[in-house]
Amino acid sequence: MALRAALIRHLRVPVQTVSPAGRVSQPSVANSLFGSIRFMSSHDDHLSKEDVADRVLSVVKSFPKVDPSKVTPDVHFQSDLGLDSLDNVEILMALEEEFKLEIPDKEADKIDSCKLAIEYIHNHPMAS
Repeated sequence: MALRAALIRHLRVPVQTVSPAGRVSQPSVANSLFGSIRFMSSHDDHLSKEDVADRVLSVVKSFPKVDPSKVTPDVHFQSDLGLDSLDNVEILMALEEEFKLEIPDKEADKIDSCKLAIEYIHNHPMAS
């Protein structure tokens, strides 16, 4: 651990900056060593809220204890659909699988409606 800290303290890597026009302002050791620059970006292929809503509603409608005709974006799992807390957990697990993400228990306890599920998943950076 001490060796790592000492290396990090003394290691300097020149940074190459790129203007919005694509011009490189100074050469980089990394660029000369590796021959290319990898640009990182935010999650550009993030799902639209409409796509999230459609997929959430589809998952809820396919749940065995739910009458699909009662499912709307504003429906509450327990009061409107008559589901219990275990059913709520099962729906959230199905949503995690559908969107390939993990909902922490603290957050999962707060999600008790389609509206909250749609909001949470739409705002999650890793939802796909």
